[in-house]
Amino acid sequence: MISKNSSVENIVAFTIFFGANDCAIKEENPIQHVPLDEYVKNLKSMISYLKTVDVPENRVILITPPPLQESAWGKWCNGKGYKLNRTNSLAGDYAKACVQVASSCGTEVLDLWTLMQKDNQDYSCYLSDGLHLSVTGNEFVAANLWPLLEKKVSSLPIVLPYWADIDPLHPEATLLDTSYEFKTKI
Repeated sequence: MISKNSSVENIVAFTIFFGANDCAIKEENPIQHVPLDEYVKNLKSMISYLKTVDVPENRVILITPPPLQESAWGKWCNGKGYKLNRTNSLAGDYAKACVQVASSCGTEVLDLWTLMQKDNQDYSCYLSDGLHLSVTGNEFVAANLWPLLEKKVSSLPIVLPYWADIDPLHPEATLLDTSYEFKTKI
């Protein structure tokens, strides 16, 4: 998707979010299972590739897999005729490996596995079926990802005027005026 011919100078942040399917138990779900060492190698390879197309590691944010709520996911698996094919402990191993890759490669990381379970809170509301993010889970990701993104975009220039500086009766006058100087600082 991103090659040497891409306009990578416009890429301010690049997220990599893998692991929830990779951490499937090999014996129960060999199709989705990715061995932990291969998962680590794949993350490092993705970061390395991005560097070759001029996306520096300081623009990359790794996102760990979220925790797994085993009772809900087990119920889903049983309904499909499968045995429980993931555990929260195994998801945690992949999350820890993701955090270690971020540290060794110089990228930022959003550790969902740890954050969602902070202070032993009930994290089931973040998962629609025990594995996949619910609406609340996606909102949690957005709320926790935004500060990391904000650090990366805060230095970007403001391209459009602040909303209060636009004449609501004649917005084109402000929006199309190339000599316009911002009156309000955000």
